[in-house]
Amino acid sequence: MTPNRPALSALLVLGALLAVLGTAGQAQAVGYRYWSFWDRDTAGGTWVYATQGPSTARPSDGDVQGFRFSVSEDSKHSAKPRGESGFAAICAKTPAREGAKRVALVLDFGTADDAPDGSTPPDPSPRTACARVGEDATTADALAAVAKPLRYDTNALLCAIAGYPRTGCGEAVSDGAGSGDRSTASPDTASQAPRRAGEPGDGEPGDGGPSVGLVAGIAAVAVLGAAAVLRARRRRG
Repeated sequence: MTPNRPALSALLVLGALLAVLGTAGQAQAVGYRYWSFWDRDTAGGTWVYATQGPSTARPSDGDVQGFRFSVSEDSKHSAKPRGESGFAAICAKTPAREGAKRVALVLDFGTADDAPDGSTPPDPSPRTACARVGEDATTADALAAVAKPLRYDTNALLCAIAGYPRTGCGEAVSDGAGSGDRSTASPDTASQAPRRAGEPGDGEPGDGGPSVGLVAGIAAVAVLGAAAVLRARRRRG
């Protein structure tokens, strides 16, 4: 029996559509290696993802702020700083001074799974430090006072704290790496690059969905598949 060429073409096109859809799902399963920025909710004793970047946030005297280096898909599933130290414990040896404020910082360098290839976190446990800075100082100023050297990229994105990591800055990594909570990420957030330390609160690129090019490609394949099926039916009729 001679194959029905239009029908065969339709099957091939539909197969291509399924392949594109499968690739889209895989493309979304990606994480980012970066320093995330957190505020400590003293009332609830929990970490809350910061709504501003450290260069614009201006903490008050007595605040506790944290940084965590990890691989995560987005801010909702980003790994939080470890440790339960509060302001009283971290700043116990740093007396108050007129005209200055004290900010307690928790610096969590992450786990071996979070580290870039060939690197090891400088401390297995989080470091704590009490920064005494001017009353108008930002979190970035407090961080610079206690955790140099810092490294930023050309867009003022915080890439390294206390020299870690030596290279890289918010790079995408393959699925399955890192300590962030990746198992519960929803499809609409899985491909979203999170706001990283140094970026303003409204600086998250994209809405977490597939790219415009990907959507256009899927639509084009779908149209070709439908057209091929219609041609096959007309010829059979």
